[in-house]
Amino acid sequence: MVILFSYSGGVNMIVSVDRLSKSFDYYKKELGIRNSFKNLFHREKLVKEAVREISFHIEEGEMVGFLGPNGAGKTTTLKMLSGILHPNSGQASVLGFTPWERRKAFKMQFAIVMGQKNQLWWDLPANESLYLNKCIYEIDDKTYQATIAELTELLDVKDLLNVQVRRLSLGERMKMELIAALIHKPRLIFLDEPTIGLDILSQVKIREFLKYYNQQKRATVLLTSHYMDDVVDLCRRVIIINQGRIVYDGDLNRVNDLFAQSKVIKLQLSSVVGRAELESFGLVKEHADFNVTLQVPRSELKERSKAILDRLPVVDFNIEDVPVEEGIALLYQREGAAHVA
Repeated sequence: MVILFSYSGGVNMIVSVDRLSKSFDYYKKELGIRNSFKNLFHREKLVKEAVREISFHIEEGEMVGFLGPNGAGKTTTLKMLSGILHPNSGQASVLGFTPWERRKAFKMQFAIVMGQKNQLWWDLPANESLYLNKCIYEIDDKTYQATIAELTELLDVKDLLNVQVRRLSLGERMKMELIAALIHKPRLIFLDEPTIGLDILSQVKIREFLKYYNQQKRATVLLTSHYMDDVVDLCRRVIIINQGRIVYDGDLNRVNDLFAQSKVIKLQLSSVVGRAELESFGLVKEHADFNVTLQVPRSELKERSKAILDRLPVVDFNIEDVPVEEGIALLYQREGAAHVA
């Protein structure tokens, strides 16, 4: 049995989820005209269990990474917590409200940003969409102007407010999307792939902004991302979901300690060594001329390291932990959700 660790929350609870589940009905469709006529009278119904009895808690001011492979249930969970979807069973309290009741007071306190969905009007300047949000959230003129000035300065887009959204780069558009989401100073922010498709510099800029905003405003953030740099840089705690079930909830740095029993040795050699010879020292993860990466069992690190230094033409030698991505990938393969508080 796999023993997993769950996070135990405190008193300033922003999100509380208890055995939340969501499934979708769909129908099997076979190829051909004959089967199309057959489906008019009889269709085989199938059920996709997107989220299966998940439970977790998030405190005020936390930035939590919500991770999992494609189809694991991340976006479905965010949609339930923001009131877009109604669950099949279970309970959730977000900011003291039941989200799918969609009360006005609840909607005024959170924001959701989806990297693959636009909320800005494509053919209008960004400031037109921002002003629309001002009216929707009933923000007074003075507060609106001060907020716009602060956010555009932090994200370095002050000179782009009058530019058509369609003429902005992807990174510039995402910055404007963030401003639109934060215009009403939400206490809770759901970020679904906010840096998807962005170049490295844009990713770094957005991460720096989110870190600063979280520290200054004490906003609570639930972040999904396939870019591990986002998660490592912003989140100390991660919730990992696979096949609709939570398989880990705890400190990001403990992922490898729990499941990765290996170390990575990176070598720079003075001459080329054949792959067959390298395999006698460990699992060859990378072999590019003079640069070699080996993975060895943690329990045999001392012996393997000595053998490598004695028998290979080593110029540089470095020992590292297994990358967090690989530790998480191992968790993706786990099933069930045994939790220990």
